[in-house]
Amino acid sequence: MKTNLIFAAVCASVISASGEVELSTAPDRVESPLRVGLKRVGTLAPRSVKDIRSSNWTLGCEALDRDFAKFDEYRRFLAPLGIKKIRLQAGWAKCERVKGVYDFAWLDHQVDYALGQGILPMLETGYGNPVYPGGGGRDLAGGFPTSEEGLAGWDAWVDALSKHFATRVRDWAMWNEPDIGTPKKTPAAIAAFNVRTAKMIRRNVPNARIAGLSLAHNSAEFLDRCLKEMGEDVKLFDSIIYHGYAPAPESSYAQVEAQKAVLAKYNPAAKLRQGENGCPSEMATRFALSNIPWSEYSQAKWDMRRMLGDLGHDVESSVFTICDFNHTGREINLKGLLRANEEKEVIAVKRAYYAVQNVVSVFDETLTRVVDSGFSTTDSTVCTYEYAKADGARVFVFWTCAETTRKVDKEKEPLLPAGQVVPVYERPGDSFITRPHTFKWTGAPLKDPVWVDLFTGAVYEFPKRDVCVSANSTRYVNVPIYDSPCLLTEKSLVLTSHGGTK
Repeated sequence: MKTNLIFAAVCASVISASGEVELSTAPDRVESPLRVGLKRVGTLAPRSVKDIRSSNWTLGCEALDRDFAKFDEYRRFLAPLGIKKIRLQAGWAKCERVKGVYDFAWLDHQVDYALGQGILPMLETGYGNPVYPGGGGRDLAGGFPTSEEGLAGWDAWVDALSKHFATRVRDWAMWNEPDIGTPKKTPAAIAAFNVRTAKMIRRNVPNARIAGLSLAHNSAEFLDRCLKEMGEDVKLFDSIIYHGYAPAPESSYAQVEAQKAVLAKYNPAAKLRQGENGCPSEMATRFALSNIPWSEYSQAKWDMRRMLGDLGHDVESSVFTICDFNHTGREINLKGLLRANEEKEVIAVKRAYYAVQNVVSVFDETLTRVVDSGFSTTDSTVCTYEYAKADGARVFVFWTCAETTRKVDKEKEPLLPAGQVVPVYERPGDSFITRPHTFKWTGAPLKDPVWVDLFTGAVYEFPKRDVCVSANSTRYVNVPIYDSPCLLTEKSLVLTSHGGTK
Protein backbone atom coordinates (compact mmCIF):
# COMPACT_ATOMS: atom_id res chain seq x y z
CA MET A 1 0.00 0.00 0.00
CA LYS A 2 1.40 3.43 -0.88
CA THR A 3 1.75 6.23 1.63
CA ASN A 4 0.07 9.38 0.40
CA LEU A 5 1.68 12.81 0.62
CA ILE A 6 -0.14 16.08 0.82
CA PHE A 7 0.82 19.72 0.79
CA ALA A 8 -1.97 22.00 2.04
CA ALA A 9 -2.56 25.02 4.34
CA VAL A 10 -1.13 25.53 7.86
CA CYS A 11 -2.04 24.94 11.51
CA ALA A 12 -1.25 22.35 14.19
CA SER A 13 -4.39 22.21 16.32
CA VAL A 14 -7.58 23.71 14.94
CA ILE A 15 -10.47 24.93 17.08
CA SER A 16 -13.79 24.11 15.39
CA ALA A 17 -16.91 26.25 15.44
CA SER A 18 -18.16 24.13 18.32
CA GLY A 19 -15.04 24.94 20.34
CA GLU A 20 -13.65 21.41 20.06
CA VAL A 21 -10.02 20.77 19.24
CA GLU A 22 -9.68 19.25 15.79
CA LEU A 23 -6.85 17.59 13.88
CA SER A 24 -4.96 19.34 11.12
CA THR A 25 -3.85 17.76 7.86
CA ALA A 26 -1.82 20.81 6.85
CA PRO A 27 1.76 20.21 5.65
CA ASP A 28 3.21 22.30 8.48
CA ARG A 29 0.92 21.00 11.20
CA VAL A 30 4.01 20.10 13.26
CA GLU A 31 6.05 23.22 13.96
CA SER A 32 9.77 22.55 14.05
CA PRO A 33 12.99 24.59 13.71
CA LEU A 34 14.45 21.91 11.40
CA ARG A 35 16.31 23.30 8.37
CA VAL A 36 18.08 20.92 6.00
CA GLY A 37 18.55 22.86 2.78
CA LEU A 38 16.92 20.19 0.61
CA LYS A 39 14.06 20.62 -1.83
CA ARG A 40 10.81 19.75 -0.11
CA VAL A 41 8.42 17.77 -2.30
CA GLY A 42 5.57 16.90 0.05
CA THR A 43 4.32 15.84 3.46
CA LEU A 44 3.31 12.42 4.72
CA ALA A 45 -0.45 12.09 4.77
CA PRO A 46 -2.02 10.35 7.76
CA ARG A 47 -3.70 6.99 7.24
CA SER A 48 -6.76 6.06 9.24
CA VAL A 49 -7.31 2.60 10.69
CA LYS A 50 -9.50 1.73 7.71
CA ASP A 51 -6.51 2.31 5.40
CA ILE A 52 -4.20 -0.09 7.26
CA ARG A 53 -4.59 -3.84 7.39
CA SER A 54 -2.32 -4.44 10.39
CA SER A 55 0.78 -3.09 12.10
CA ASN A 56 3.00 -3.49 15.13
CA TRP A 57 1.30 -0.98 17.40
CA THR A 58 -1.18 -0.87 20.29
CA LEU A 59 -2.46 2.44 21.68
CA GLY A 60 -3.01 2.99 25.38
CA CYS A 61 -6.50 4.09 26.46
CA GLU A 62 -5.91 3.49 30.13
CA ALA A 63 -7.26 4.83 33.46
CA LEU A 64 -10.90 4.99 32.37
CA ASP A 65 -11.66 2.36 35.00
CA ARG A 66 -10.76 4.90 37.69
CA ASP A 67 -12.36 7.87 35.91
CA PHE A 68 -9.03 9.67 35.45
CA ALA A 69 -9.92 10.43 31.81
CA LYS A 70 -13.04 10.72 29.66
CA PHE A 71 -13.26 8.36 26.70
CA ASP A 72 -15.73 10.54 24.81
CA GLU A 73 -13.33 13.49 25.03
CA TYR A 74 -10.74 11.75 22.89
CA ARG A 75 -12.44 8.92 21.03
CA ARG A 76 -12.66 10.92 17.77
CA PHE A 77 -8.84 10.99 17.68
CA LEU A 78 -8.45 7.20 17.71
CA ALA A 79 -9.22 6.21 14.12
CA PRO A 80 -7.24 9.05 12.45
CA LEU A 81 -4.10 8.01 14.33
CA GLY A 82 -4.08 4.71 12.41
CA ILE A 83 -3.29 2.33 15.29
CA LYS A 84 -5.58 -0.69 15.05
CA LYS A 85 -5.45 -1.97 18.65
CA ILE A 86 -6.15 -0.27 21.97
CA ARG A 87 -5.50 -1.29 25.55
CA LEU A 88 -8.37 -0.81 28.03
CA GLN A 89 -8.37 -1.52 31.76
CA ALA A 90 -11.46 -3.48 32.71
CA GLY A 91 -11.73 -2.14 36.27
CA TRP A 92 -13.20 -4.65 38.72
CA ALA A 93 -14.04 -1.90 41.22
CA LYS A 94 -15.95 0.09 38.59
CA CYS A 95 -17.79 -2.96 37.30
CA GLU A 96 -18.88 -4.21 40.73
CA ARG A 97 -19.73 -1.37 43.10
CA VAL A 98 -22.21 -3.61 44.92
CA LYS A 99 -21.28 -7.20 45.66
CA GLY A 100 -22.61 -9.55 43.01
CA VAL A 101 -24.00 -6.76 40.78
CA TYR A 102 -22.02 -6.14 37.58
CA ASP A 103 -22.25 -3.03 35.44
CA PHE A 104 -20.40 -3.45 32.14
CA ALA A 105 -22.23 -0.65 30.31
CA TRP A 106 -19.32 1.83 30.63
CA LEU A 107 -16.92 -0.74 29.20
CA ASP A 108 -19.41 -1.84 26.51
CA HIS A 109 -19.41 1.76 25.31
CA GLN A 110 -15.64 1.78 24.82
CA VAL A 111 -15.39 -1.71 23.32
CA ASP A 112 -18.28 -1.22 20.91
CA TYR A 113 -17.02 2.17 19.74
CA ALA A 114 -13.58 0.72 19.04
CA LEU A 115 -14.98 -2.25 17.15
CA GLY A 116 -17.18 0.07 15.13
CA GLN A 117 -14.06 1.95 14.03
CA GLY A 118 -12.19 -1.22 13.08
CA ILE A 119 -10.04 -1.13 16.22
CA LEU A 120 -9.42 -4.27 18.29
CA PRO A 121 -9.62 -3.80 22.07
CA MET A 122 -7.39 -5.58 24.58
CA LEU A 123 -8.93 -5.89 28.05
CA GLU A 124 -6.56 -5.80 30.99
CA THR A 125 -7.87 -7.47 34.16
CA GLY A 126 -7.41 -5.43 37.32
CA TYR A 127 -7.26 -3.79 39.78
CA GLY A 128 -8.71 -4.84 43.17
CA ASN A 129 -12.07 -4.03 44.75
CA PRO A 130 -12.56 -2.46 48.21
CA VAL A 131 -16.17 -3.69 48.53
CA TYR A 132 -14.57 -7.00 49.50
CA PRO A 133 -12.49 -7.16 52.68
CA GLY A 134 -9.07 -8.24 51.44
CA GLY A 135 -10.19 -7.48 47.87
CA GLY A 136 -6.91 -5.77 46.91
CA GLY A 137 -6.01 -2.20 45.94
CA ARG A 138 -8.02 -0.46 43.25
CA ASP A 139 -5.19 1.67 41.81
CA LEU A 140 -1.67 1.41 40.43
CA ALA A 141 0.70 -0.51 42.74
CA GLY A 142 -2.23 -1.91 44.73
CA GLY A 143 -2.03 -5.40 46.19
CA PHE A 144 -3.74 -8.52 44.85
CA PRO A 145 -6.88 -9.82 46.56
CA THR A 146 -5.72 -11.87 49.54
CA SER A 147 -8.76 -12.96 51.56
CA GLU A 148 -10.87 -15.98 50.70
CA GLU A 149 -13.84 -13.70 50.07
CA GLY A 150 -11.76 -11.33 47.96
CA LEU A 151 -10.36 -14.11 45.79
CA ALA A 152 -13.82 -15.61 45.31
CA GLY A 153 -15.10 -12.17 44.25
CA TRP A 154 -12.21 -11.84 41.81
CA ASP A 155 -12.91 -15.24 40.29
CA ALA A 156 -16.59 -14.42 39.86
CA TRP A 157 -15.82 -11.05 38.23
CA VAL A 158 -13.29 -12.48 35.77
CA ASP A 159 -15.76 -15.23 34.92
CA ALA A 160 -18.57 -12.72 34.32
CA LEU A 161 -16.31 -10.31 32.41
CA SER A 162 -14.92 -12.92 30.04
CA LYS A 163 -18.37 -14.38 29.37
CA HIS A 164 -19.79 -10.92 28.70
CA PHE A 165 -17.12 -10.03 26.13
CA ALA A 166 -16.45 -13.54 24.78
CA THR A 167 -17.78 -12.80 21.31
CA ARG A 168 -16.30 -9.31 21.04
CA VAL A 169 -12.86 -9.38 22.67
CA ARG A 170 -10.13 -11.85 21.83
CA ASP A 171 -7.13 -10.07 23.39
CA TRP A 172 -6.68 -10.14 27.16
CA ALA A 173 -3.95 -9.03 29.58
CA MET A 174 -3.16 -9.62 33.22
CA TRP A 175 -3.07 -7.29 36.26
CA ASN A 176 -1.01 -4.20 35.49
CA GLU A 177 2.51 -3.93 36.94
CA PRO A 178 2.26 -6.51 39.74
CA ASP A 179 5.99 -6.14 40.48
CA ILE A 180 5.66 -2.66 42.02
CA GLY A 181 4.02 -1.31 45.16
CA THR A 182 3.75 -2.64 48.68
CA PRO A 183 3.64 -5.25 49.86
CA LYS A 184 6.05 -6.57 47.23
CA LYS A 185 4.59 -9.42 45.23
CA THR A 186 6.85 -12.44 44.83
CA PRO A 187 7.33 -14.23 41.51
CA ALA A 188 5.41 -17.17 42.98
CA ALA A 189 2.43 -14.94 43.89
CA ILE A 190 2.47 -13.17 40.51
CA ALA A 191 2.66 -16.46 38.62
CA ALA A 192 -0.16 -18.05 40.62
CA PHE A 193 -2.46 -15.04 40.17
CA ASN A 194 -1.74 -14.89 36.43
CA VAL A 195 -2.46 -18.59 35.97
CA ARG A 196 -5.63 -18.37 38.05
CA THR A 197 -6.94 -15.51 35.91
CA ALA A 198 -5.86 -16.90 32.54
CA LYS A 199 -7.53 -20.27 33.15
CA MET A 200 -10.91 -18.62 33.68
CA ILE A 201 -10.55 -16.49 30.55
CA ARG A 202 -9.43 -19.48 28.47
CA ARG A 203 -12.42 -21.47 29.66
CA ASN A 204 -14.89 -18.82 28.47
CA VAL A 205 -12.95 -17.57 25.44
CA PRO A 206 -11.24 -20.64 23.93
CA ASN A 207 -9.64 -18.62 21.12
CA ALA A 208 -8.40 -15.88 23.47
CA ARG A 209 -4.95 -14.38 22.95
CA ILE A 210 -3.74 -13.93 26.50
CA ALA A 211 -0.78 -11.74 27.44
CA GLY A 212 0.84 -12.61 30.72
CA LEU A 213 2.58 -10.75 33.57
CA SER A 214 2.42 -7.07 32.45
CA LEU A 215 5.58 -6.41 34.45
CA ALA A 216 6.63 -2.83 35.15
CA HIS A 217 10.31 -3.72 34.73
CA ASN A 218 12.18 -5.60 32.01
CA SER A 219 14.52 -7.67 34.15
CA ALA A 220 15.34 -10.98 32.47
CA GLU A 221 16.21 -12.47 35.86
CA PHE A 222 12.82 -11.57 37.39
CA LEU A 223 11.03 -12.82 34.28
CA ASP A 224 12.85 -16.14 34.58
CA ARG A 225 11.68 -16.54 38.17
CA CYS A 226 8.04 -15.80 37.25
CA LEU A 227 7.95 -18.17 34.28
CA LYS A 228 9.66 -20.93 36.24
CA GLU A 229 6.91 -20.70 38.88
CA MET A 230 4.24 -21.19 36.21
CA GLY A 231 5.49 -24.60 35.15
CA GLU A 232 3.46 -26.06 32.29
CA ASP A 233 0.81 -23.38 32.77
CA VAL A 234 3.13 -20.93 31.00
CA LYS A 235 1.56 -22.32 27.83
CA LEU A 236 -1.67 -20.53 28.71
CA PHE A 237 -0.05 -17.36 27.44
CA ASP A 238 0.40 -16.31 23.82
CA SER A 239 2.65 -13.42 24.77
CA ILE A 240 4.43 -11.99 27.78
CA ILE A 241 4.36 -8.26 28.55
CA TYR A 242 7.05 -6.03 29.99
CA HIS A 243 7.15 -2.22 30.30
CA GLY A 244 10.61 -0.96 31.27
CA TYR A 245 10.73 2.82 30.87
CA ALA A 246 14.13 4.39 30.15
CA PRO A 247 15.20 8.00 29.42
CA ALA A 248 17.03 6.74 26.30
CA PRO A 249 14.80 4.06 24.73
CA GLU A 250 17.74 2.23 23.14
CA SER A 251 19.26 1.38 26.52
CA SER A 252 16.47 -1.19 27.09
CA TYR A 253 17.35 -3.61 24.32
CA ALA A 254 20.12 -5.62 25.97
CA GLN A 255 17.56 -6.72 28.57
CA VAL A 256 14.88 -7.19 25.90
CA GLU A 257 17.08 -9.65 24.02
CA ALA A 258 17.85 -11.44 27.30
CA GLN A 259 14.11 -11.63 28.05
CA LYS A 260 13.51 -13.19 24.63
CA ALA A 261 16.01 -15.92 25.46
CA VAL A 262 14.32 -16.58 28.81
CA LEU A 263 10.87 -16.79 27.24
CA ALA A 264 12.12 -19.16 24.51
CA LYS A 265 13.37 -21.47 27.23
CA TYR A 266 9.94 -21.84 28.84
CA ASN A 267 7.49 -21.21 25.99
CA PRO A 268 9.04 -20.95 22.50
CA ALA A 269 5.63 -20.34 20.93
CA ALA A 270 5.01 -17.15 22.95
CA LYS A 271 6.13 -13.68 21.88
CA LEU A 272 7.67 -10.94 23.98
CA ARG A 273 5.58 -7.77 23.96
CA GLN A 274 6.19 -4.22 25.15
CA GLY A 275 2.89 -3.35 26.79
CA GLU A 276 3.25 0.23 28.01
CA ASN A 277 5.77 2.94 27.21
CA GLY A 278 5.47 6.66 26.78
CA CYS A 279 7.15 9.96 27.58
CA PRO A 280 5.89 13.13 29.30
CA SER A 281 5.62 16.33 27.29
CA GLU A 282 7.03 18.41 30.16
CA MET A 283 8.78 17.75 33.44
CA ALA A 284 6.65 15.78 35.90
CA THR A 285 7.24 14.97 39.55
CA ARG A 286 5.46 11.62 39.60
CA PHE A 287 5.31 8.45 37.49
CA ALA A 288 7.86 7.00 35.08
CA LEU A 289 10.49 9.34 33.57
CA SER A 290 9.73 12.07 36.12
CA ASN A 291 12.09 14.88 37.16
CA ILE A 292 13.54 15.16 33.66
CA PRO A 293 13.05 18.37 31.61
CA TRP A 294 10.97 16.96 28.77
CA SER A 295 9.20 19.03 26.11
CA GLU A 296 6.79 18.37 23.26
CA TYR A 297 9.86 18.12 21.01
CA SER A 298 11.66 15.49 23.08
CA GLN A 299 8.42 13.60 23.80
CA ALA A 300 7.70 13.17 20.09
CA LYS A 301 11.26 12.02 19.38
CA TRP A 302 11.19 9.61 22.33
CA ASP A 303 7.88 8.04 21.28
CA MET A 304 9.12 7.45 17.73
CA ARG A 305 12.46 6.04 18.90
CA ARG A 306 10.66 3.61 21.22
CA MET A 307 8.22 2.54 18.48
CA LEU A 308 10.89 2.02 15.85
CA GLY A 309 13.37 0.47 18.27
CA ASP A 310 10.74 -2.06 19.30
CA LEU A 311 9.87 -2.74 15.67
CA GLY A 312 13.56 -3.19 14.93
CA HIS A 313 13.80 -5.82 17.69
CA ASP A 314 10.67 -7.69 16.55
CA VAL A 315 8.71 -6.72 19.65
CA GLU A 316 5.05 -5.71 19.46
CA SER A 317 4.83 -2.22 20.87
CA SER A 318 2.36 -0.12 22.85
CA VAL A 319 2.19 3.69 22.80
CA PHE A 320 1.30 5.13 26.20
CA THR A 321 -1.02 6.96 26.07
CA ILE A 322 -3.65 8.63 23.87
CA CYS A 323 -4.48 11.44 26.30
CA ASP A 324 -3.12 13.05 29.46
CA PHE A 325 -5.08 11.82 32.47
CA ASN A 326 -5.66 13.35 35.87
CA HIS A 327 -4.49 10.72 38.33
CA THR A 328 -6.54 11.71 41.36
CA GLY A 329 -4.40 12.20 44.44
CA ARG A 330 -1.19 12.39 42.42
CA GLU A 331 -0.99 14.68 39.37
CA ILE A 332 -1.81 14.80 35.68
CA ASN A 333 0.11 12.11 33.84
CA LEU A 334 1.56 14.06 30.92
CA LYS A 335 2.41 11.17 28.60
CA GLY A 336 -0.62 11.71 26.38
CA LEU A 337 -0.49 12.38 22.66
CA LEU A 338 -3.32 14.80 23.40
CA ARG A 339 -3.15 17.52 26.05
CA ALA A 340 -5.90 17.50 28.69
CA ASN A 341 -6.71 19.82 31.57
CA GLU A 342 -7.68 19.01 35.16
CA GLU A 343 -11.32 18.66 34.07
CA LYS A 344 -10.16 15.90 31.67
CA GLU A 345 -11.06 17.93 28.60
CA VAL A 346 -8.88 17.69 25.47
CA ILE A 347 -7.39 21.14 24.91
CA ALA A 348 -4.68 20.53 22.28
CA VAL A 349 -3.08 18.04 19.93
CA LYS A 350 0.58 17.55 20.84
CA ARG A 351 3.39 17.21 18.34
CA ALA A 352 3.77 13.60 19.47
CA TYR A 353 0.33 12.73 18.06
CA TYR A 354 1.37 13.78 14.57
CA ALA A 355 4.81 12.20 14.90
CA VAL A 356 3.28 8.86 15.91
CA GLN A 357 0.77 9.26 13.08
CA ASN A 358 3.68 9.67 10.65
CA VAL A 359 5.37 6.48 11.89
CA VAL A 360 2.12 4.54 11.61
CA SER A 361 1.49 5.83 8.09
CA VAL A 362 4.74 4.26 6.85
CA PHE A 363 5.42 1.13 8.92
CA ASP A 364 2.59 -1.33 8.35
CA GLU A 365 2.39 -5.03 7.50
CA THR A 366 3.65 -4.42 3.95
CA LEU A 367 7.16 -3.81 5.31
CA THR A 368 9.38 -6.63 6.54
CA ARG A 369 12.48 -6.04 8.61
CA VAL A 370 15.69 -7.19 6.91
CA VAL A 371 17.49 -9.14 9.64
CA ASP A 372 20.90 -9.23 7.95
CA SER A 373 20.80 -5.62 6.91
CA GLY A 374 23.05 -4.36 4.16
CA PHE A 375 22.47 -0.74 5.25
CA SER A 376 25.16 0.25 7.73
CA THR A 377 27.40 2.84 9.29
CA THR A 378 30.71 2.55 11.11
CA ASP A 379 29.37 4.90 13.80
CA SER A 380 27.86 2.94 16.72
CA THR A 381 26.15 6.08 18.00
CA VAL A 382 23.73 5.90 15.06
CA CYS A 383 20.81 3.45 15.06
CA THR A 384 19.89 1.94 11.69
CA TYR A 385 17.25 -0.49 10.46
CA GLU A 386 16.30 -1.75 7.01
CA TYR A 387 12.84 -2.75 5.76
CA ALA A 388 11.73 -4.25 2.47
CA LYS A 389 8.52 -4.29 0.46
CA ALA A 390 7.43 -7.46 -1.32
CA ASP A 391 8.83 -6.09 -4.59
CA GLY A 392 12.23 -5.51 -2.98
CA ALA A 393 11.91 -1.74 -2.53
CA ARG A 394 13.70 -0.54 0.58
CA VAL A 395 13.03 1.80 3.50
CA PHE A 396 16.07 2.77 5.59
CA VAL A 397 15.48 4.33 9.01
CA PHE A 398 18.12 5.96 11.22
CA TRP A 399 18.75 8.42 14.05
CA THR A 400 21.50 9.41 16.45
CA CYS A 401 21.14 7.84 19.89
CA ALA A 402 24.40 8.88 21.58
CA GLU A 403 27.34 11.26 21.43
CA THR A 404 30.02 9.03 22.95
CA THR A 405 30.92 5.34 23.30
CA ARG A 406 32.48 3.10 25.96
CA LYS A 407 33.78 -0.46 26.32
CA VAL A 408 31.68 -3.17 27.93
CA ASP A 409 32.54 -4.09 31.54
CA LYS A 410 32.07 -7.88 31.57
CA GLU A 411 31.62 -8.07 35.34
CA LYS A 412 28.80 -5.51 35.32
CA GLU A 413 27.34 -6.51 31.95
CA PRO A 414 27.60 -10.29 31.61
CA LEU A 415 25.11 -10.34 28.73
CA LEU A 416 27.44 -8.36 26.45
CA PRO A 417 30.78 -9.39 24.89
CA ALA A 418 33.78 -8.18 26.91
CA GLY A 419 35.52 -5.18 25.38
CA GLN A 420 32.75 -4.47 22.86
CA VAL A 421 32.35 -0.78 22.10
CA VAL A 422 28.81 0.37 22.82
CA PRO A 423 27.09 3.75 22.75
CA VAL A 424 26.51 5.78 25.87
CA TYR A 425 22.83 6.22 25.07
CA GLU A 426 21.33 9.66 25.51
CA ARG A 427 17.73 10.73 25.74
CA PRO A 428 16.33 12.84 22.90
CA GLY A 429 16.60 16.60 23.32
CA ASP A 430 15.20 19.80 21.84
CA SER A 431 17.84 20.45 19.18
CA PHE A 432 17.00 20.14 15.48
CA ILE A 433 20.53 20.72 14.24
CA THR A 434 21.49 17.94 11.85
CA ARG A 435 24.93 16.71 10.90
CA PRO A 436 25.96 15.10 7.60
CA HIS A 437 26.53 11.37 7.72
CA THR A 438 27.59 8.59 5.34
CA PHE A 439 25.77 5.26 5.06
CA LYS A 440 26.83 2.22 3.08
CA TRP A 441 24.33 0.04 1.24
CA THR A 442 25.30 -3.29 -0.32
CA GLY A 443 22.58 -3.22 -2.96
CA ALA A 444 21.71 -1.20 -6.03
CA PRO A 445 21.06 2.51 -5.42
CA LEU A 446 17.59 3.89 -4.81
CA LYS A 447 16.21 4.95 -8.17
CA ASP A 448 14.63 8.19 -6.99
CA PRO A 449 15.64 8.74 -3.35
CA VAL A 450 13.84 10.92 -0.85
CA TRP A 451 14.79 11.90 2.70
CA VAL A 452 11.89 11.92 5.15
CA ASP A 453 11.76 13.64 8.53
CA LEU A 454 9.31 11.57 10.56
CA PHE A 455 8.96 14.30 13.20
CA THR A 456 7.24 16.70 10.80
CA GLY A 457 6.38 14.27 8.02
CA ALA A 458 8.24 16.51 5.57
CA VAL A 459 9.59 14.74 2.46
CA TYR A 460 12.63 16.07 0.61
CA GLU A 461 14.34 15.19 -2.63
CA PHE A 462 17.72 13.57 -1.89
CA PRO A 463 20.43 14.88 -4.25
CA LYS A 464 21.74 12.39 -6.82
CA ARG A 465 25.19 13.97 -6.40
CA ASP A 466 25.28 12.49 -2.86
CA VAL A 467 24.70 8.93 -4.11
CA CYS A 468 28.06 7.29 -4.82
CA VAL A 469 27.86 3.99 -6.68
CA SER A 470 30.73 1.47 -6.87
CA ALA A 471 30.96 -2.10 -8.15
CA ASN A 472 29.76 -3.74 -4.94
CA SER A 473 27.99 -1.06 -2.93
CA THR A 474 26.35 2.33 -2.78
CA ARG A 475 27.28 5.13 -0.41
CA TYR A 476 24.84 7.85 0.61
CA VAL A 477 26.84 10.87 1.73
CA ASN A 478 25.83 14.12 3.40
CA VAL A 479 22.69 12.46 4.76
CA PRO A 480 21.16 14.74 7.44
CA ILE A 481 20.82 12.95 10.78
CA TYR A 482 19.84 14.03 14.27
CA ASP A 483 18.28 12.48 17.38
CA SER A 484 14.91 11.92 15.71
CA PRO A 485 14.07 9.10 13.24
CA CYS A 486 14.49 9.87 9.53
CA LEU A 487 14.17 7.79 6.38
CA LEU A 488 15.84 7.24 3.03
CA THR A 489 13.51 5.52 0.63
CA GLU A 490 12.15 5.46 -2.91
CA LYS A 491 9.93 8.29 -3.98
CA SER A 492 7.75 5.63 -5.63
CA LEU A 493 6.82 4.32 -2.18
CA VAL A 494 5.14 7.64 -1.41
CA LEU A 495 2.97 9.83 -3.57
CA THR A 496 4.27 13.39 -3.69
CA SER A 497 2.44 16.60 -4.43
CA HIS A 498 3.58 20.18 -4.94
CA GLY A 499 6.17 21.16 -2.37
CA GLY A 500 8.60 23.92 -1.55
CA THR A 501 11.97 24.60 0.02
CA LYS A 502 12.48 24.60 3.76
